[in-house]
Amino acid sequence: MKQKLNVTKYLLDDTKTKQLQSYGRVQRMGEGRLPEEVIKWRPPGRRKLGRTKLTGTERIKEIVGEKGLLEEDRNDRRNWRKNII
Repeated sequence: MKQKLNVTKYLLDDTKTKQLQSYGRVQRMGEGRLPEEVIKWRPPGRRKLGRTKLTGTERIKEIVGEKGLLEEDRNDRRNWRKNII
């Protein structure tokens, strides 16, 4: 009997890990850097019908909560990487 792999779960986990790696890197940068401004930017106006209600930053914070991390943990790079992988 062939064994089925849950490939979708692995892809989602890998995507979340990469998002957290990028988020931690950007948050450790100095204030006023362009990547940080891009993450904090919110487009004016309303979202179009069918768009997700969460912003990118809100989604990242949701993933941080799922992993049981704290926002302050991102300042310690080694510990952050160990906990998100």
